Amino acid sequence: MAVKIKKQGNSKIAIDMTPMIDIVFQLLTFFVMTLKIATAEGDFNIRMPLAAPRAGPPDPNQLPPMKLFLKADSAGKCARVVMNDSEFSGGDRWTRLHNHVAGIVGDGSLASSAEVELVCDYNLHYEHVIEAITAVSGEMRDGQIVKLVEKIKFSPPVAQ
Repeated sequence: MAVKIKKQGNSKIAIDMTPMIDIVFQLLTFFVMTLKIATAEGDFNIRMPLAAPRAGPPDPNQLPPMKLFLKADSAGKCARVVMNDSEFSGGDRWTRLHNHVAGIVGDGSLASSAEVELVCDYNLHYEHVIEAITAVSGEMRDGQIVKLVEKIKFSPPVAQ
């Protein structure tokens, strides 16, 4: 038996391009769908402060802040106690200061809105600052703490 060998010299093989075109379109669709558009240059967020509240009538439940000035002598002892143009001196000055604050605040219902700012001399002894805080903050009545002022802040000490 003789084997016949055919010569296939110039014959071309036809390649079906449809599957390749489908793959290219699928890749193109994938990249278009997953593309994240970059923000435009110069587009950025700015945090601006909030607008100031409008000036309206003052709240009748809001007390104006009280300034308590504690003046020291050269030895660091408390020489003068002044609150809102009222001066307290003598041995009972802390009791009179307490009564003055109690008269302004009332029964304690305004304690959360009352505010005292302590303005102390630079060389004032710390014990006098504690006495002032004790006088304005509250008292004990029938075993219960009655608060007069809840907000107490300090101004920077004044050097003489």
